[in-house]
Amino acid sequence: MSFISELQGSKIIVFGAGVTGAPTIAFLNSQGAEVYAVDENITGLDVHRNFDAVSLIDFTFAVVSPGWKLDNPLIVQVRKAEIPVISEIDLAWRVKKELLPDQRWIALTGTNGKTTAVQMTEAILVADGQNAVACGNVGFTAIEAVVNSKADVLVLELSSFQLDWSNEAEFEAAAILNIAQDHIDWHKSFANYAAAKFKITKNAKRIILNAMDDEIIARAKNAEHPIIWFSLDTPAPHQIGLVENLVVDRAFVSNDAEVLFELSDVTPAVPHNILNAMAASALARSIGAKADSISSALRGFKLDHHRLEVVAIKDDITWIDDSKATNPHAAMAALQSQIKSVWIAGGLAKGATMDELAKKCAKRIKAAILIGTDAPLIQKALNEFAPDVPTVMIDSYSNKTSIEIMRAAVSKAAEFAEKGDVVLLAPACASMDYFKNYADRGELFAQAVREKIGV
Repeated sequence: MSFISELQGSKIIVFGAGVTGAPTIAFLNSQGAEVYAVDENITGLDVHRNFDAVSLIDFTFAVVSPGWKLDNPLIVQVRKAEIPVISEIDLAWRVKKELLPDQRWIALTGTNGKTTAVQMTEAILVADGQNAVACGNVGFTAIEAVVNSKADVLVLELSSFQLDWSNEAEFEAAAILNIAQDHIDWHKSFANYAAAKFKITKNAKRIILNAMDDEIIARAKNAEHPIIWFSLDTPAPHQIGLVENLVVDRAFVSNDAEVLFELSDVTPAVPHNILNAMAASALARSIGAKADSISSALRGFKLDHHRLEVVAIKDDITWIDDSKATNPHAAMAALQSQIKSVWIAGGLAKGATMDELAKKCAKRIKAAILIGTDAPLIQKALNEFAPDVPTVMIDSYSNKTSIEIMRAAVSKAAEFAEKGDVVLLAPACASMDYFKNYADRGELFAQAVREKIGV
């Protein structure tokens, strides 16, 4: 009997009824399953906060949405009842094996740049004439992509949360962009977080890794599959790298080498975005994309909003929104993409430290305007490792609204900014202390800038 047919009449628990949980519930209901949805933040007729209303006897399995901790008491309760717990990714994999056995999956993870690299990969494959869809942690959920898109190729962006829960999905190729401190509060340690990232390599035929990331290099020693490295150095065999202004493939070619794209094909052509494009190119090459498809797709590719987005230029001062820089590693990349910035930062650090950022970026920061809950953490690091950088704390605790906080930050940044300067919002922190999300934070920054400089 097939997995899908066995869903009819089965009792299934779904942890989470939000972005991932809702499509999961809809699919299971469409197959005649009896779903018991648990969500501690959402209430409704069919959503519960606990198991008070039901016995755990006779449930077939549970599906967990990303973000639920491994030691959540409700999940511990289910496991004690010997109910298997799988991720939405693994649910989608089981369904894919029956509905679309020839569909190929490729996947990518990393602390920063995941969405950009996955969207680049999708664009390359589409330019190559392949029916490819980006999904997972971007766009469609995996189950939506399998059931609704009928794509030949799924390009999955996978977070550490998704990977921690997933064990079954298999990939033609899997890439890791970078590994740096993030979500330490959730994973409890950096080692656990890094291990979750590396789980993406276990069921991959090929592994694509960043040779410029020390954490990746250290952990790749135990890899069980062939590795293709990418970097900004001249490539050796089985690598993708840089020769003058050309990105060259020496991994997926029968001859000596092939040019994939020029640096000028990528906008912005800053180091971390070139690495994003290399990873995307390698993923696309792993399933046969041609070099001219790569270069043409990258030339037409634009970054998402709130990713190094220029929101205004006036009086030779450039205002840049990189609100999606929600951890120190992303903020470092943003700061290092500019010669010198008046930096607006702060929010929820999620257990990360700011010491490395302060050490590496001291010469790139003209002044730091700090907002949010963990602003003192950033100030402390700057005082210790970049004492020459002036810091200004914006009062976020006097019943100020989100826009009032951002207006104050922008106004103070304008006092430091002079001709030729960049004012950069790259918070190094999550946004949910005073903003709805990173997009809301970026939009309010843009609004405050327009108000301040009159554009």
